[in-house]
Amino acid sequence: MSQTILVVDDKANLRLMLKDYLSAQGYRVVTAENGQDALFVSRYEKPDLVLLDVMMPKMDGWTFMPAFRRESNVPVIILTAKVEETDKVLGLELGADDYVTKPFSMRELLARVRAQLRRAASAPAASAQVRVGEILLDKETRQVRVGERAVVLTPTEFELLATLMTAPGRVYTRAELLDVIGAAAMAERTMDVHVRNLRAKIETDPAAPRYIETVFSVGYRLNPLAAEPEE
Repeated sequence: MSQTILVVDDKANLRLMLKDYLSAQGYRVVTAENGQDALFVSRYEKPDLVLLDVMMPKMDGWTFMPAFRRESNVPVIILTAKVEETDKVLGLELGADDYVTKPFSMRELLARVRAQLRRAASAPAASAQVRVGEILLDKETRQVRVGERAVVLTPTEFELLATLMTAPGRVYTRAELLDVIGAAAMAERTMDVHVRNLRAKIETDPAAPRYIETVFSVGYRLNPLAAEPEE
């Protein structure tokens, strides 16, 4: 069965162009012209990925993202004409997985779409469950628990945490982690946003993280001592 992509943009010509192109690549494409309609469509069509414009009437992309993330963790790629880094960072902080700046190459967009879908549906590793401290990550069911609390992660956050948990103590550069999540072409600042989002979900005190440590001027690692009980 074809994977479903939801295209959300207030420009009818862009929606049609993306629908024609992605349909020709074998995807099933549904569309919405604003965030409000997109929430309705997503509940019934259950898309595997969302391509989201941010500047739209009725409900813009910034407002759509938090509402959508309460209902779904499928990948979201933001389509934005804004080139300021703060706008891109805001989208990531709200739960988006990637962004593409307009005007964009269709081939580049397709590569981003495929990378996000591939990661979201990645096959389980030989050892499905990984535990560090109170965090239990199941690669087969793609579920995460911190103690007794279930934590809902986006595909990007899940892959980031799985990578760090698989090798506690290993230091990953931001560039390496961007490559892991299929965003090698993005600015390294992007990884800081994803880590901040992840810490907010798994750490008791994100300002003083127990699990994900920053290695100054290099990147991040999972604290190898985190498996030890807290005193």
